[in-house]
Amino acid sequence: MATVFRPLERLRAPRPSLNPGATGSGSACFRRALGAKRYLLTDSVVKLREFQHKKVAVAYNLPGTKEIYFRNLEEKLTQNKLILKDELKTLLHLCQSREDVELAKAVIYRYHAENRNLTLGEYKFGPLFMRLCYELDLEDSAAELIKDKHLRGFFLDSTSFNILMDMLFTKGKYESALKVLIEMKNQEVRFSKDTYILAFAICYKLNSPESFKICTTLREEALIKGDIISRRASCFAVALALNQNDVEKAMSIFSQIMNPESIACTNLNMLIHVQSNMMESMIKILQDTLDRNLSKFVKRHTFSEEVLTKVRAKLKDNPTLTAKFDEIYGKLHINGQVTTYTLDALLCHVPRDKKSNMLLLKKRTISQRTLQPLNQALLTE
Repeated sequence: MATVFRPLERLRAPRPSLNPGATGSGSACFRRALGAKRYLLTDSVVKLREFQHKKVAVAYNLPGTKEIYFRNLEEKLTQNKLILKDELKTLLHLCQSREDVELAKAVIYRYHAENRNLTLGEYKFGPLFMRLCYELDLEDSAAELIKDKHLRGFFLDSTSFNILMDMLFTKGKYESALKVLIEMKNQEVRFSKDTYILAFAICYKLNSPESFKICTTLREEALIKGDIISRRASCFAVALALNQNDVEKAMSIFSQIMNPESIACTNLNMLIHVQSNMMESMIKILQDTLDRNLSKFVKRHTFSEEVLTKVRAKLKDNPTLTAKFDEIYGKLHINGQVTTYTLDALLCHVPRDKKSNMLLLKKRTISQRTLQPLNQALLTE
């Protein structure tokens, strides 16, 4: 298939964003430590903790040593013997270093060459390999393999591409992440809801006319196909449009968000009003958030200090509105409705994964102390 976005592949270094918090990889996004830094994907997608628990169990139940297991696989490669599915699966769970992954890559090439015509309905090794690379910080190695024509068909699922893009995004390698997105498009891997979040976030971070065009094109294609574009993805698209000074596009995208009640949406709405010079309307919105008739149990809007600073700067030539704003600003602070987080941090914040706790409860079938099946462990304990 011809390369998609051909004129846009030659991207330059990311340009500085109009948003002070939108550049670099060190913005104050809410990072949750689960063995690796993450920005966008939830636990239920990356499944890093689950993967690490499985690694412990595989190592514990391995007959013999890891060194013997690796030596046997190396002999199989040398002697051109068949690599079995369970052998590759075990190998990926035993890898602990960059050197181990080099052997895993050689086995993957052999396994795929032997099974490239039998992949339909087979076990998907792509996400497993990507989780391993995520754990060991091998995003460049992962990107190399996912683009290799000799492995075409090995990474046929969106999860593999999503985890890799998340890896690259976390490291601030936005241009590399964009190349993976284009590769995913070229391999005709169907985009998931998470893919659009990652795609629009990558384009937002690059903040260039080229990335804006890619974001707009992908969004239009998604709407035509009937794909789901989440509120999070739309927020990145709105922020990018504002950074590219296309207020009309930002307003259009924002108007199509079904439930714009998130903190990110609230602050994007403020910026839309600022860049559209709708200052009186914006002051009214701020005033309405101070409605004393609201129950204390009703969630009030929260505003970023960064955004409010931009609002006040816009009002500097209007003393009347400035006075009103300063009064509202003071009350917002008193009510605890102002946050120090930048808009970039609010956009990149990973929402709480509601399913994660239930999944852990359902999937915990191994004793954390003995690594034996729970029913057996309870009898022995």
